[in-house]
Amino acid sequence: MISIFELFSIGIGPSSSHTVGPMRAANRFVAHLKASHLYSACQRVQVELYGSLALTGKGHGTHTATIVGLEGHEPETVDPDYVFSRYDEIGQQKQLYLCEQKTIRFDLSTDLVFHMARSLPQHANALTFTAFNNAKEVILKETYFSIGGGFIADEAQISLGENTIDSRVILPFEFNTARKLLEFCKQEQKNIAELMLQNELVWHNLDTITAKANMIWQVMDSCIERGLKTEGILPGGLLVKRRAPGLYKKLQENPKPHFGDMRGVTWLNAFAMAVNEENAAGGRVVTAPTNGAAGIIPAVLKYYLTFHENAQVEDVLPFLLTAGAIGLLYKLQASISGAEMGCQGEVGVACSMAAAALTAVLGGTPLQVENAAEIGMEHHLGLTCDPMNGLVQIPCIERNAMAAVKAVNIAQLVLFEEGEHKVSLDKVIATMRATGRDMLSIYKETSKGGLAVNHPEC
Repeated sequence: MISIFELFSIGIGPSSSHTVGPMRAANRFVAHLKASHLYSACQRVQVELYGSLALTGKGHGTHTATIVGLEGHEPETVDPDYVFSRYDEIGQQKQLYLCEQKTIRFDLSTDLVFHMARSLPQHANALTFTAFNNAKEVILKETYFSIGGGFIADEAQISLGENTIDSRVILPFEFNTARKLLEFCKQEQKNIAELMLQNELVWHNLDTITAKANMIWQVMDSCIERGLKTEGILPGGLLVKRRAPGLYKKLQENPKPHFGDMRGVTWLNAFAMAVNEENAAGGRVVTAPTNGAAGIIPAVLKYYLTFHENAQVEDVLPFLLTAGAIGLLYKLQASISGAEMGCQGEVGVACSMAAAALTAVLGGTPLQVENAAEIGMEHHLGLTCDPMNGLVQIPCIERNAMAAVKAVNIAQLVLFEEGEHKVSLDKVIATMRATGRDMLSIYKETSKGGLAVNHPEC
């Protein structure tokens, strides 16, 4: 079990597993150098990228994020604009500041290696750091795995299935299945958000939890606002035009719809696309639960807060707590990594989380919330991750908009019924996991299949 504030973390685009995770891995490697008293002896570092990190690394920003991570920058605080400019400087100067304290040689042509035809068996997202002394001897070598949503694991952790720091913490309501979660709800006569709050109180007091949730929402909302107002062409070579600002301008010309009105669909589209256009540009986003799916939960929450007559800012906390509970189930039972599960593990999971959270704040019972989560994934099963040119743009941006609309539709459908359904959330998660394992690697964030290769030349 982990805190929802590990699931919802602030970082930079365009991919949590390709930018946030590698940057954290670089931070951890330098910290290990220091803890092992090898920092002063280190004169050179080599970075090797494997699998999806190599195949889509340049389009996903892995190369830039990893290098500034070695300089000590962290996803939560680094200036997104600085990342690209600093990478260019390092390329010209052939040196970097290891954790901003000492200068070492770093040649991008030899010290940043993309193993395009090689993957490591433990996980599709792997990277190895090797430190050398002045005599060119290896003094430390570590391999890390970016396992989705910005989470990382070293070789020991991934071999044991351990990918959390707080695995030894005892929580009042520990669960790894939806069935157990529903049992707790019935036993305690609490909803899912109330149970999750009791768990979060193990790590933080109520004021801190509320402040953290509000901060997460502020970053999400700011991202939406930037995306609605920033025009231009997204970087990377596909020449994709930002569409959210145009949609927003047209929407402002018409009366605002009521919550549930079909005219609200375009607002959902605009909100979700605004976030993912910011993400594609390398801007600051919240992993929810990944960057590739970062627009869905913010769009649904923004839609609810903007258009529902009874919505209030206090609903942010139960919304995120409920969404977090569902996200944890996917992380515990399967994976939220597109390189492992395809896009069903990113957009599908985010839709499931958003549908559940909206159902909850609209007054749904725990059974209705679980039903909404199940429907959200059921209709994303088999969704591939096949980004064109390795960029988180096509089909990723529109895909977030479509999933946000689905989430709202699901909540409204579920609330018309009692919550009884044939397929449980646990069964659909197991199905997602099996489908992801059966899916060919060319459809799992490698840009070697699907839309990534079958599109007309422009």
